[in-house]
Amino acid sequence: MYYTIEGKRVLGILYIAGLITGTLFFNITIKMQVFKVSDFLDFTEYMKLDPYFRKDNHHMMTFAMSYAYSENYILVLSHDEVVHLKCSMLNKMPGLGFDKYANLKAGYAFMMGHAGKKLLFMGQEFAQLQEWSEKRSLDWYLLDEPEHKDMQEYVKKLLHIYKKYPALYTETKGYGAFEWINADDADRSIFSFIRKTTEQDNKNSVGFVCNFTPMERPDYCVGVPKPGTYKRIVTTESGDTETVKYKAIAEPCDGKPYRLVMPLRPYESVIFEFPKVAKKGIKTSKAKKETKTSKTVKTDKEAKTSKTTKTKKK
Repeated sequence: MYYTIEGKRVLGILYIAGLITGTLFFNITIKMQVFKVSDFLDFTEYMKLDPYFRKDNHHMMTFAMSYAYSENYILVLSHDEVVHLKCSMLNKMPGLGFDKYANLKAGYAFMMGHAGKKLLFMGQEFAQLQEWSEKRSLDWYLLDEPEHKDMQEYVKKLLHIYKKYPALYTETKGYGAFEWINADDADRSIFSFIRKTTEQDNKNSVGFVCNFTPMERPDYCVGVPKPGTYKRIVTTESGDTETVKYKAIAEPCDGKPYRLVMPLRPYESVIFEFPKVAKKGIKTSKAKKETKTSKTVKTDKEAKTSKTTKTKKK
């Protein structure tokens, strides 16, 4: 297990606070899973690679899931990642202009879908250019530029999605809460996986597809376990607010019985929700109306029969 010096201090302070107050102030079993070194196997190192070389380092993004549920992890992009000439998160990314922002968006999407709690150091949500320093404030003026404002809105959207879908933070099922769709597509540097809840039939599950190359994939297909219509809830593409739905085709793909045709643009990551499962025993409004009408007719008939019987007795 790898800790930063700051991480050790934080855990030590919280432990002492727990002893003083007589309460379990903090769950000490939560360990800081630092991206930089061994834990999560060099997430930032993978992201810094030129996309051409990512296919040879595909394992860097998959190995962490082999032990992700053995502890309660925090996925940390702390201040330690953006100081001492290590560059800001944006400037770690390869390429120029569009490439940097698109890479960072794809990385944040993957991080949000990965098992473990999330920590993102201040300023990185709007792609600060400079390294962090305690001697100055954050570069808030960057929000006047569309690229940085767009990054802030994108991270805000990811956080809202994280809050809305329990599959992204409910991890009581252990390894059953995460399932790779395709962890081996190294040649195209694409990762796809499912985040699940404890509910049956993949109810309220959320799917992720992350493309880490500047190549467009117009014919990309992703395997899914059930039929129905899947809905896109987030894309890394700026300004794309169109509602996109994917109809499952009954053809095997990625070891699953159904497939979705999901065209991917350069560096695009897509988050999609699974089809809603109809609850058993709940009738539709039409069925309710028919039942109500049937009851009314039956009641009128019973009243008429009762009246006739009463008349005959008289």
